[in-house]
Amino acid sequence: MIARLKGSIESVDEGSAVIDVNGVGYLVSASSRTLRDLVVGQPATVLVETIVREDAIALYGFLDTAERDWFRILTTVQGVGARVALSILSTLSPDEIARAIAAGDKASLSRPAGVGPKLAARLATELKDKAAAFGVAPSPARGAAAAAPAAPGSVNEDAVSALVNLGYRRVEAFGAVARVTQRLGEGAQLDAVIRAGLQELAR
Repeated sequence: MIARLKGSIESVDEGSAVIDVNGVGYLVSASSRTLRDLVVGQPATVLVETIVREDAIALYGFLDTAERDWFRILTTVQGVGARVALSILSTLSPDEIARAIAAGDKASLSRPAGVGPKLAARLATELKDKAAAFGVAPSPARGAAAAAPAAPGSVNEDAVSALVNLGYRRVEAFGAVARVTQRLGEGAQLDAVIRAGLQELAR
């Protein structure tokens, strides 16, 4: 199986590129995000996912491991083939996909072509644990008083709601709170998380 190609970019078309490796041209499908960074005539090293079908062998290329990993994860969901996975990766970066899934942001997940509301809901439900594994889901925050801890995640959830009420998109607010929580620790108070979240979003 082909796992990586190193050569020069012979051509870049909509949805694919041809990589010349020692005189052999490999047709590699890729997201628009990856194709934007491929320059005709320039050298490139592309990670490859090889999918063998009855009628063809298809190569899918990625410039970083995060995009390749999410391609593999997305295609485990029923209804998400390689074409839809590339559509998702063309619209959302790997970090945005992880945050959208962790936040249950079905609106963002519905943006790519080929993803309807039902499929977006399935992605958010089935891949939530995978998003957490990418380190984007904030850990449950607890109050300072051990005798009466807050409900799991309540500080984070309240902070996200507050930022959304201030006009930020839920996926942006969720990502900011996740980063802030990791920095401030589990005992952070709600007002501190909101303030730090606003600073994070203002960057």
